[in-house]
Amino acid sequence: MHTPSVAMVLRDPTLSPHLRAAARKIYDGVRLTPADGLLLYEEAPLGYLGALANYVREQKHGDRTYFNRNFHVEPTNVCLYTCSFCSYSRRMKKREDGWEYSLEDIMDIVKKYDDTLVTEVHIVGGVLPQYDVPFYTELFQRIKAHRPELHIKALTPVEYHYIFKKAKISYEEGMRLMKEAGLDSMPGGGAEIFADEIRDQIAGGKCSGEQWLRIHEIWHELGMRSNATMLYGHIENYGHRIDHLEKLRALQDKTGGFQTYIPLKFRNENNELSHLPETTVVEDLRNYAIGRLYLDNFDHVKAYWPMIGRTTAQLSLAFGVDDLDGTIDDTTRIYSMAGGEQHPAMSTEDLVKMIRSVGRQPIERDTLYGVLKDFTDVGFASDKEYRGYTALPVV
Repeated sequence: MHTPSVAMVLRDPTLSPHLRAAARKIYDGVRLTPADGLLLYEEAPLGYLGALANYVREQKHGDRTYFNRNFHVEPTNVCLYTCSFCSYSRRMKKREDGWEYSLEDIMDIVKKYDDTLVTEVHIVGGVLPQYDVPFYTELFQRIKAHRPELHIKALTPVEYHYIFKKAKISYEEGMRLMKEAGLDSMPGGGAEIFADEIRDQIAGGKCSGEQWLRIHEIWHELGMRSNATMLYGHIENYGHRIDHLEKLRALQDKTGGFQTYIPLKFRNENNELSHLPETTVVEDLRNYAIGRLYLDNFDHVKAYWPMIGRTTAQLSLAFGVDDLDGTIDDTTRIYSMAGGEQHPAMSTEDLVKMIRSVGRQPIERDTLYGVLKDFTDVGFASDKEYRGYTALPVV
């Protein structure tokens, strides 16, 4: 998908003075204010946002588009919390409808990948009393003992807040214990929307926005990296989104520990907010672009393809996105149960060809964005050369 250049945007005679001023700021590398961010949400057309976000993306990464080889482990989908947007969890009174894995169950899943080229295990799930500090420290230790090179990206502040409170230890002590046990990085989940008036309605009882930020800050102070998300498209407004982005940007200014921003689209199947319509693809692309423009101190913006689908993920690469997550191998049910891709799995070949087909450069990375392989010119056994004619025998 082709987007106009920044020069074309700045020459557009129909552009309002306010949007022209915002575009000039972005072109000149001047930070957007919250008022600028709100203006983009309320007034900026799609082509304008695409041109600016693509400009910033290419200034940072050129055509490089990242992915990794990963799989998920979801220890349980039973949860003490009752978030209204969640289609995944089963409440305690319907515990028999869910699953609860033991340490041995989880290790069996990890061992399934012993002969597979994967670099990351992503662990996140529901919150239950038996999944406590001793459980997770032993799990991380056992994974590292079994496969030391496998990167453990695990748990969100929602889980950490609960298990540290239950253990009567501070966030500082808890995160230190996790690091010592083998935790390598934190995913970005559980952020939802930071504004209390929205968070209390959709995720009441979980850690607050301030607590979410504090746990990431402590993790960064330990010299470690993490990701950040925003759940959008439910009952929040544009002001809530900007408030969320502003708080992420402020913490990143302080610590520099965030790697990637991942906007997460609310999906409306099988949850208490099913009466709400989902955002359009146009709004999804606008949201990716604004995240890229506002979070000027984040290196990466990721489109989580199981959530938005493969076609929208491809389109997002023209709206500021430079990362498509990973192969996943049908190991997550969080979004499939809410209306996302039903069996999310892609081979490396699938991902490479998806990226190539929109003119980008596929780069396999590790979790911390070390380059493992450039797939720009790599051929696959399934490739068939076609020259536009059929060779005839010569007599």
